[in-house]
Amino acid sequence: MSRVLIVGAGLTGSLCACLLRREMQNKVQIVVWDKARGSGGRMSTSRPPDPSSHSADLGAQYITTTPAYAQSHHSFYSELLSSGVLQPLDCLVEGLKQRDGSRDYMTPLGMCSVVKHFLSESGADLFFEHHVTGLYRRGASWEVRRKAGGSETFDAVVLTMPVPQILQLQGDVGHNAPGRGPSLVVHTSVPFGLKHLEEDKEDVQPIILQELHKLLPGLPQPISIKCQKWRYSQVLTSVPDCPGQMTVLDCPPLVCGGDAFSHSNFDGCVESALSMLRVLKASL
Repeated sequence: MSRVLIVGAGLTGSLCACLLRREMQNKVQIVVWDKARGSGGRMSTSRPPDPSSHSADLGAQYITTTPAYAQSHHSFYSELLSSGVLQPLDCLVEGLKQRDGSRDYMTPLGMCSVVKHFLSESGADLFFEHHVTGLYRRGASWEVRRKAGGSETFDAVVLTMPVPQILQLQGDVGHNAPGRGPSLVVHTSVPFGLKHLEEDKEDVQPIILQELHKLLPGLPQPISIKCQKWRYSQVLTSVPDCPGQMTVLDCPPLVCGGDAFSHSNFDGCVESALSMLRVLKASL
């Protein structure tokens, strides 16, 4: 039995784990590590500190698919809809540019529920606060080291974190309940994010709140505020000539994937997971 490590418990990693389980069944032991304290990646959902408040999606807010992807990825959308993870988004979103034939979906339990669904289906051994710092080739396997110390050996490794984090690795790699108050998510622009990227969140938060109150002067005081910095956000330019993945080494397999190797949305992550599945099946 081959032991496969998937680094990153976001959409691409969780779907890759699920597909591996379904395609290779008992031929692989699947392990998923993530440096965060929970799953979701950039589809994370923040739980409220007060039970009278709603949760809030900090990354992706909804899913939009084109007619072509609605057909080619029909099985994934059908699965998520039938399980209640996805629901059609049938309300008007101000400023949303609707393309001909495109469809929008929302998640009643938050965007992280999509990731949690695929992780549950994968049956993977899931470990949080496992920050990978290095990959070292050991014959026909990989020794994977963690920031907290210690290492484990795997027959194949799949990296789905943002490319800047991959490049920093050492080693041989170059229900909404009634009665709850609303949650409000404020997204800043890309130029604003670049300008204040290296500043502390505590220094940037007052600037955001000041602009927010200009837009909504009657906004009541919130119960709590969480300022989230996305150092690695949407992919502006994907890695060229990589159809959903990049195979760094054939034996032992080392594969990189994620939306940086396709395009930055739900269907891009699906395309990457499918591409990595084909490579892993051929290698293992």
